[in-house]
Amino acid sequence: MKAIKLSSKILSLFKRIVGEENVQISLAQRLAYSYDATAMYQSMPEAVVSPRNTKEVVEIVRLCNSQKIPIVPRGSGTNLAAGTVPTFGGIVLLFKNMNRILELDEENLTLTVQPGVITKDLIEHVEKFGLFYPPDPSSMKISTIGGNINENSGGLRGLKYGVTRDYVSGLEVVLPNGDVVRTGGKLAKDVAGYDLTSLFVGSEGTLGIVTEATLSLVPLPEYKETMIAYYDSLEHAAETVSQIIASKIIPTTLEFMDQATIEVVEDFAKIGLPTDVEAILLIEQDGPQSIVQQEMQQMEKICQQNRARKVILASNQEEAEELRTARRAALSALARKSPTTILEDATVPRSKIAEMVREIGKIASKYNVKICTFGHAGDGNLHPTCLTDARNHDEMERVEQAFAEIFQVSIELGGTITGEHGVGEMKAPYLEWKLGREGIEVMKKIKDSIDPYHLFNPGKIFAKSTKKRVVVESDTNSHTAKDQARV
Repeated sequence: MKAIKLSSKILSLFKRIVGEENVQISLAQRLAYSYDATAMYQSMPEAVVSPRNTKEVVEIVRLCNSQKIPIVPRGSGTNLAAGTVPTFGGIVLLFKNMNRILELDEENLTLTVQPGVITKDLIEHVEKFGLFYPPDPSSMKISTIGGNINENSGGLRGLKYGVTRDYVSGLEVVLPNGDVVRTGGKLAKDVAGYDLTSLFVGSEGTLGIVTEATLSLVPLPEYKETMIAYYDSLEHAAETVSQIIASKIIPTTLEFMDQATIEVVEDFAKIGLPTDVEAILLIEQDGPQSIVQQEMQQMEKICQQNRARKVILASNQEEAEELRTARRAALSALARKSPTTILEDATVPRSKIAEMVREIGKIASKYNVKICTFGHAGDGNLHPTCLTDARNHDEMERVEQAFAEIFQVSIELGGTITGEHGVGEMKAPYLEWKLGREGIEVMKKIKDSIDPYHLFNPGKIFAKSTKKRVVVESDTNSHTAKDQARV
């Protein structure tokens, strides 16, 4: 697909639809939306268009369809897989004007919102009514619910409560031909036909544009406790995670940081984290007070049985929030240390966490790059984060080789190339490693049937070519792949 230059006539038509003030075309305005939170990916849109309602979205889509203009729907741009970069130009569809909470239905425990609502604002709004929206991506202070839906975002509470898809009960979606489809609704059960709601959630804006969402809520937990455990051994921390789950306790939060991450976070937050330990586990539980206290005691005992150097229970909510903030600040803390920070995510079975972290360390040494690892230990979702400099082309090539090997090892351990960041443009060349050629073909047929001209977020998920597998060295010298890659 070639980038299309928008004529003054087309720009005038956009202005007629949304108002002149909602069409941004200056160089500075377009530059601001030429990239997202992913390092190294940038492409200029021809215009940034901000609709005010679904009717205007429909008109925009029909105009773009008639002129074959690419559309990239965008929230706050916190995407970490180059999912909102306008790779082929066209327009960025910005939802800053569609940011209203439309209805809180306490009888059905649902919330209906527009896509531009900030995630944290949504969470705080429902908590005023004693209700709870569990998905809590680390970017929730600035990310939008529309972006969360497109990426099927997770968060620290994902182990116990699941991810965004688990709370989307209905959608209003504009299709590439301008048709509007409504899926699901305020329903506890609905098996009428294909599950179109789940199809659109996590589709990264490649199949439809979400203009309204109905979200399921749960009662706000009455009580919460937080503790932190320090380990001199990575394996002991990983074994703790496995034993907690095996004991049939599902904590709200079970987070992990390796030593390299701990050092950076402590330098940033200065809350007294020991920098000489090999791993830290942040553990939280919520629910009825008596049950929470009982389960926290059990988990503390499991930590101690697995040789935790020290286990500290937060004495109050302020201390607990300080610990949570330190974990959420991991990326910000790491970003201060180098010109370029590349945050990835790969998921493995919980039982493979220690092995995966060790492999990440070996890969970092092999390619002589700096990688810190933290993540959601409870669900096996790790975030290897590389501190580098995009201006150093030789190092950047080694970084890409390192991540390719990390993705491959993750798959070989029974995992996947992404647990919550999505595929976007960055991971598209690796998707076939996980899904196989047949899986990619099924996805392409769905895309072609809904968006035959590939105007919705083109260049994402489907790569022009798949990366070759790297040769992974092991003690047994056995290789699952024989192709030497230069990625």
